Amino acid sequence: MSGPSSPEPAPMPVTRAAGCPFDPPKELAGLRQDHPISPMTYPDGHVGWLVTSHALVRAVLADPRLSHRSDLIHNPLAGTRGGPAQPAPPGIFTSMDPPEHTRYRHLLTGQFTVRRMRRLTGRIEEITAEHLDAMDRQGPPAELMEAFALPVPGLVICELLGVPTAARAGFQSDMSKLMSLEVPTEEKIAAFGAVQSFMSELVRAKRAEPTDDLLGDLISGTDLTDEELTNIGGVLMGAGFETTANMLALGAYALMDHPDQLAALRADPDLADKAVEELLRYLSIVPGTVRAALEDVEIGGQLVKAGQSVTVSIPAANRDPAHFADPDTLDLGRATAGHVAFGHGIHQCLGQQLARVEMRVGMPALFARFPTLRLAVPPEEVPLRTDMMIYGVHRLPVTWDEE
Repeated sequence: MSGPSSPEPAPMPVTRAAGCPFDPPKELAGLRQDHPISPMTYPDGHVGWLVTSHALVRAVLADPRLSHRSDLIHNPLAGTRGGPAQPAPPGIFTSMDPPEHTRYRHLLTGQFTVRRMRRLTGRIEEITAEHLDAMDRQGPPAELMEAFALPVPGLVICELLGVPTAARAGFQSDMSKLMSLEVPTEEKIAAFGAVQSFMSELVRAKRAEPTDDLLGDLISGTDLTDEELTNIGGVLMGAGFETTANMLALGAYALMDHPDQLAALRADPDLADKAVEELLRYLSIVPGTVRAALEDVEIGGQLVKAGQSVTVSIPAANRDPAHFADPDTLDLGRATAGHVAFGHGIHQCLGQQLARVEMRVGMPALFARFPTLRLAVPPEEVPLRTDMMIYGVHRLPVTWDEE
């Protein structure tokens, strides 16, 4: 149980040190060393726990006594909903426990095999080349989120779900509004509604005329309802769009800031797979995920009472020196086995292979096309997504030398 030396409950650290856009908040390292599970206050007043060591994070994420149900967990980030929400609607499998989660996960796992993702590689290469061509034609400077990092994963998800070509521009526009810093809240709400309506219409159209894509396969091969399919499509679109876009942009920024590592990648294309894994570990753009104790559970010597929420810090776990040597150094050649950028356990990211392929294709291609790529503004002028659920950049102005 908690001893007298335990710190007082405090909010999850979220403020990053000035001039250190790639490093987690410094307080996480101190907690990881002295109190790898510590009391935490949530924005709605709930008192739960924060877990920061690699070993305990993996243990929490693999423990069936800790629930991921949306109606049980408290959100750790300010500015989001307070307290538990309603139970997840049909199809929102990411906020469910077994057996409901198991049913959806089983149906979807076959759609995200390594083999299927590799078949998509050719199309991903085409989409990447098209956007790099457009950047080249326009000439420097460019805004990398708008020109490259957002549209590439957006179009890839459209390919996967089978969004008709004529509808993709409007669909991508609405998704981009949801991620924009400048778009007013009312406009974001309208964009969210438009995305939901479009997905519902897309499912109905595919029900009437089956197609050879992920949604088409689910319609023809399962007994899922239109509501379930619509919600599944929305989950996949949101997850595959925002996370990969920010990994592409923040990954490019990190490589520009580490010219020795960028030079190593350019000199050895076979380093790309390792580079992707190291960038995922080093950047850890998902600040954390939450579980709720279904019963009293002991974690790292602390008693977590039934009903308490437990937040695990993905950045802290991926910078744990007990698992990764010299963890605060970006080293594209390092062994990254065991990183938790995609989570761990039964809720491990379903689309991780797709994200890997997009980064494996996109990152080397970007720097091969623009070998002198660099920031077009001072680093302190790059707007960081410190106010968002997914970390990254709102914009990344870049330039390069024209030949």
